[in-house]
Amino acid sequence: MKLALQEADKAYGNHEVPVGAIIVIQNTIIAKAHNQVELLQDATAHAEILALTSAFQYLGSKYLPEATLYVTLEPCLMCAGALYWSKIGQIIFAASDEKNGYRKHCQHSPFHPKTLISFGIQADESVKLMKNFFAAKRKI
Repeated sequence: MKLALQEADKAYGNHEVPVGAIIVIQNTIIAKAHNQVELLQDATAHAEILALTSAFQYLGSKYLPEATLYVTLEPCLMCAGALYWSKIGQIIFAASDEKNGYRKHCQHSPFHPKTLISFGIQADESVKLMKNFFAAKRKI
């Protein structure tokens, strides 16, 4: 999760919502990304989507059943759909997103039935980064 937070810091430095994602297989990082919505002018350029695309290209596969995604914020519904189709093995997110997270919109898990979910790891660091980002935006 520390590396995902480093990616979130990159997003913050680029005036993007500070979300970072890392995809790992057998202790090897196969993809990393951060939000690039503003840079690319693309509403789908979330850290999770960019990391998935990179992982698919790295492996030459459209499925990631052996992979773990570490992401600093609870995935939104769009990212949850992409993660579902990737058949990713595990998702670990730091902070909950009460406004835009998948849990606000879903009564049941939107992920593949075999995907393991856990959260709360380094949540305080992720929340602090988000609060600082939006507090700075309000001052502008």
